[in-house]
Amino acid sequence: MMRTIEIFLVIIIITAAFIISSFFAVLPSPRQVSPLNLRRLALTTLQTLDVDHDLSETVFNESNNLAWGQLQIALSACLPPNIVYNLTAYEVSSGSGTELYLPIKSISNAESLGIASDAGSYLVASSNVTFNVTPEKIGEHGDGGTLYILNCSDANGWWITGYTASSLAEDLYNLLSPYFQTTIMVQNTTQLGQILNGTKISDSPYENVTNAVIINTFGETVPIPAGYYVTMGEVGGSYANYTYTLGHRVRQYNWTWVSIVGYPVFYVSNIEYFPNDDNTYGIYGMKLVGSAGFNAFLRGLDNQAYSYDSRWITEQPGLVHLSTEASYYCNYYGIYPASHQTSTRALPLSITNDYSLTMEFQMFNLVGNWIAGAVFRHAVSGSFLALGLTRTPDIRLTALGLLSYYTPRLYRSEYTAAGTSRLVVLQLGLVGGV
Repeated sequence: MMRTIEIFLVIIIITAAFIISSFFAVLPSPRQVSPLNLRRLALTTLQTLDVDHDLSETVFNESNNLAWGQLQIALSACLPPNIVYNLTAYEVSSGSGTELYLPIKSISNAESLGIASDAGSYLVASSNVTFNVTPEKIGEHGDGGTLYILNCSDANGWWITGYTASSLAEDLYNLLSPYFQTTIMVQNTTQLGQILNGTKISDSPYENVTNAVIINTFGETVPIPAGYYVTMGEVGGSYANYTYTLGHRVRQYNWTWVSIVGYPVFYVSNIEYFPNDDNTYGIYGMKLVGSAGFNAFLRGLDNQAYSYDSRWITEQPGLVHLSTEASYYCNYYGIYPASHQTSTRALPLSITNDYSLTMEFQMFNLVGNWIAGAVFRHAVSGSFLALGLTRTPDIRLTALGLLSYYTPRLYRSEYTAAGTSRLVVLQLGLVGGV
C-alpha cells in the first residue's frame, strides 16, 4: 500500500514540475522555427515577372506609368498578403574599372519593410542590344575559299522530295556564304562545264577554282554539261565515265565535293539533252547511271584506271546518331539538326583502304562497319562529304559537315555598350502575425 502511495506522489511531482516549467518557458515563434527565405522569394519573383521579358521592357521604359502600374499589380499578385516590398531599378554605368548604380524608378506598397527584410537582385538587358558574331572566312589565311553551289536550271534532281534544287541552293547560300571568301551559284550546266575545265565563271576577285567546295543540291542526280562531257561521258551504254571524270577533277583541283543525300551520282541530268529520257520514276531529263557511278567517281579520285563496276556498295543501317564531335560543333556553330537520322545509303569503311582515303570528320556513329555520313579525304588531293541518308535532305547536316571539316573560328563581339543593362532590386519584408 505504501509503495502505491509513493508512486502516486512521484507522478504528481513530475507532472507539476512539467506544468510549471512549461508556463515559464519562452518558446520560439513559428517564424523562427521555420523562417521564410525572403531572398529566394525575391529572386524567383523577379524571374517570374521577366519570363516573357515584361520586366525588362518596363524597366527600360521608366516614363510609362501604365506599364509600371501593371508591373505593380503583377508583383502584388505574386507575393503573399503579409509581404511588403520595394522594387527599385538602377542604371548601371561603368568606367575606370568601377560600376556606378543610379536609381531611376521605384515602386512600393508600404513605408517600411516590417520586422524582417531581405532582398534579391536581377540584371536585365535592353531589347535593343544585339550580339554580333563574325565568322572567320574559309581560305582567308590560305588557298581556296570559294563555294560553288549547283543551281543548274537545265537539270532535275532526285531524292530531294519536298524541295527543289533551287530552293536548297538558296538555303545553303544563306547558311554558308558568311563562312567563305566568295559563294557562287552555278546557274546552268554550261557554267558547270567551265568549272570542270578550270575556268572561272564570275568577276569576283576571290573566286578560285582550285581548292573550292562544290555542293551538289540535286540529291542522287548530278548535272552533266552538254557537248564534250555528254559525248565522252557515255561508255558502253553508261555515263559512269562522266562520274569518273568528276572524281578525277576533284583530285586535280583539290575540290571538296558534297553529296547532300542518298546514293551519290546515281543519275545524270540535262533537260535539253535528255528530253525523252526519265529515271524510271517519271522524272524526265535524266538518265540512270546506277551504283557504277559512285564506284567510277572513287576510281577517278584515286587516279585508278577507268573500269565499269556496278557493285552496290552501300547498306541500310537504319537509325543512326550524331557523333560526339558532331554534337560539339552543333553547339559551336549553332546548327541543330535532329540528333538521330535514318540511313539507307551508308558507305562501307572498306573504301578507305580501297581508294586511299582517310575519314577526316565522322558525322554519325558507326553501325558495324558502316558510316552514314562523313568527310573523306584522299591521301594525295581532294575530298568529299557523303550523307547516305534517306530523303528528304536536311541542309543543316550539310552545313555542319563542312564547317566541322574546315573549322572556321567565330569571333564574338564584346558587350561594352553603355546604358544597355539595368539592375532590379526587390526588397521584401514581413508584417503582422507570428
